[in-house]
Amino acid sequence: MTRAWILPILLVLCGSVLAAGLVFSGTAGTAAAVLLVSVLLAGVNSPLVFPRSIGALEAQSRSAADSRPVVFWRPGCKYCFRLRIRLGRSARQLHWVDIWRDPAGAAAVRAANDGNETVPTVIVAGQPHTNPDPAWVREQLSRPE
Repeated sequence: MTRAWILPILLVLCGSVLAAGLVFSGTAGTAAAVLLVSVLLAGVNSPLVFPRSIGALEAQSRSAADSRPVVFWRPGCKYCFRLRIRLGRSARQLHWVDIWRDPAGAAAVRAANDGNETVPTVIVAGQPHTNPDPAWVREQLSRPE
């Protein structure tokens, strides 16, 4: 769980230190802009942008019941972020598993990707798809069961 917050915390800390230095040098406007950008970057790279994660076993059982895809992701992954943003509101229909929080999820991703923890990995009807196109994932949500 802590690993997911390392990058956002570092971004805020570095931005704060840089902003403090800019304030002391007399450029408060630039300092405010730097601090705002660092906080926004931290938010984008945090787990807060993604729907609530569940465990891999729970996601797989839910997927078997409702046939919705399971997305394995991790904070800080630009491809996961791209998938999440491009899916928009439909992202809430998917079952999201944070592989940094769930060892079973990380194991499932390694099994699907020849031992690598490549994310996003989307499981649709039991078949893994590594870094799929967001439009394709949206199609999978709208297909009949």
